[in-house]
Amino acid sequence: MELATLARPYAIAAFKAAKAAEKLAHWSNMLSVLSVASSHERVSVLLESPELPAEAKAYRLGEICGEEIDGSGKSFLQALAEHNRLPLLPEVSIQFEMLRAKEEESIDVEVISAFELTETQATQIKAVLKTRFEKEISIESKVDRGLIGGAIIRAGDLVIDGSAKGKLTKLAETLTRN
Repeated sequence: MELATLARPYAIAAFKAAKAAEKLAHWSNMLSVLSVASSHERVSVLLESPELPAEAKAYRLGEICGEEIDGSGKSFLQALAEHNRLPLLPEVSIQFEMLRAKEEESIDVEVISAFELTETQATQIKAVLKTRFEKEISIESKVDRGLIGGAIIRAGDLVIDGSAKGKLTKLAETLTRN
């Protein structure tokens, strides 16, 4: 089998774990460090050694990388080791980066509004956010009548609270401080 084919399920699993934990950059760094370490001549000889058990190989590689590898990274190493796939780390890292690049071409945006968004409003929000982030925008709309009016927009780490309820809460906080 080809290296890319063998590495693909591991890259996808790492990507899904990283995305779920919202740690794409962290996983990217871990896989890069693991890739470089496993490519080192002495380390690759260790990883391919038939005398050393799989768990020991994963443990040693994790030790070599030190604090750059967290618990989830060490668990990932163990999974690779159990299937004799540690030598695939460079290819797993490459495929992970391709998945990450594709993911980061677009942003999922959640718009919570007091009333259902019209097609025109959704298009306007998309256009403004596309210009701001320079990425494709995918909007998921939700209705929360408790907002009274306006909307809350969540795009990645950015939260824009333009709801009437949010504005009233800010006004109340300002008045109680003064």
